[in-house]
Amino acid sequence: MSWKNTEQRYGNWSIALHWLMLLLIAAVYACIELKGNFPKGSEPRELLKQWHFMLGLGVFALVWLRLLARVTAPTPKIVPAIPAWQAIPAKLMHLALYALMIGAPLAGWLILSAAGKPIPFFGLELPPLIEKNPELAGQIKELHELAGTAGYWLIGLHAIAALFHHYISRDNTLIRMLPKRS
Repeated sequence: MSWKNTEQRYGNWSIALHWLMLLLIAAVYACIELKGNFPKGSEPRELLKQWHFMLGLGVFALVWLRLLARVTAPTPKIVPAIPAWQAIPAKLMHLALYALMIGAPLAGWLILSAAGKPIPFFGLELPPLIEKNPELAGQIKELHELAGTAGYWLIGLHAIAALFHHYISRDNTLIRMLPKRS
């Protein structure tokens, strides 16, 4: 299999980025959900928050590679072609997922910046994007949490759509993004 997309399938590069992003996003969500199991100020809670920040920023870094791969390579055709009424919601879903992968981590970075907290990234400390402003940090945090909730729905709908295409429409939508079996 090729590293580049073809008219028939996504290449190894796009497939690897897609599934790596899923794992990273799942880990981001797991960290923030598990954090609540520990008392405030405890070491495990602080560690989970730090991993939430770093993995979220990892998503932010990798989404740009995904976008680059998307604009520089052809999108494989869906066979049989989807009805026209499905094309617009599919495009909107992909736009919403990209907005989530860019917007939520960027909001997290802005929250830490406005809160005057360090921005950890795997041994590095990233610069703040804005000046300290605790009130603004709280407002951005509300948007960040709303994006997180919307993300559950978007990811769930994306998965349901892939299964719908595979088992009901019986097209190659899901197969195009799965690693090729030998």
